[in-house]
Amino acid sequence: MRLRHIEVFEAIRQAGSLTQAAALLNISQPAASKILAHAESQLGFKLFDRVKGRLVPTREADILAPQIAQLSQDLSHVNRLATSLKQGQRAHLRIGCVPAVGLGLLPMAMQRFYQTSHASFKVSTLHSPELVAGLHTRELDVAITFDAGNHPGIKRMQVGMTELVYLSRGAIPDPVSLSQLAARPFIVPDPRDQVGVQVEQALEKAGIQASTRIKVQTHYVACSLVDAGCGDALVDSLTARAMVKPGMSLSRLDPGIAIPIHVMVHATDSLSLLHHDFIDSLIEACQRLAPWPGAPASSARI
Repeated sequence: MRLRHIEVFEAIRQAGSLTQAAALLNISQPAASKILAHAESQLGFKLFDRVKGRLVPTREADILAPQIAQLSQDLSHVNRLATSLKQGQRAHLRIGCVPAVGLGLLPMAMQRFYQTSHASFKVSTLHSPELVAGLHTRELDVAITFDAGNHPGIKRMQVGMTELVYLSRGAIPDPVSLSQLAARPFIVPDPRDQVGVQVEQALEKAGIQASTRIKVQTHYVACSLVDAGCGDALVDSLTARAMVKPGMSLSRLDPGIAIPIHVMVHATDSLSLLHHDFIDSLIEACQRLAPWPGAPASSARI
């Protein structure tokens, strides 16, 4: 199969018709039909059957599909890499991060990097599953997350560490143990989130049946709810320090609950000097905000 065959094959699989596939590829319907016929002639078997007005992949096409999808991704990567090389000093970096990182850590990392680089940037704030999806679809070049899970096709490295802190509108000791907070109403991260899982495990380990009437996806929403008097919250230190207001108390936990900060990239991507410089800036910002023993000294391991 030729590259043009692969493009038409993938477009038809996505669109379900020659007309819509041709529109996706910005070619005429007869041209798409001719390319499909040529591909089937070379292969010696049909790739699609017409069922109720739609083109449905044949058994042979379904078998070929995973390999063709990989070739299509590789072609997309080559085109993106070529575009990046063509841009030279005007290289573009698409950064995704969880909202908590976008409040304090990312601006600090970007401050130095923006001043010393001629690159342009696009920053997206997304939750961890969306960041992984963005890397898979090549809509993101780099993702910054609290997610420590292993994802197929994704490489990750730890660049820093933050911690959970306790935020309240009342006076509380610093540091404070979870057992001292058992009677207070909690606002906690969604348990489907990596940090939410750690909160649930910490409360269970401490034997606390906390009143968790409110669960939130984003830590800055939790901080805003504390400010509105809706209860106390366990949130990451980066967000809490960025959003703490007069009249609010911020206390560290004893024992502390560490939250690793990771950078993720697509496993097949060849990282440019721009990628490495940005990751180094991120590591420096992590060390300035929340230093911890054994912090990585460079981004060479990703």
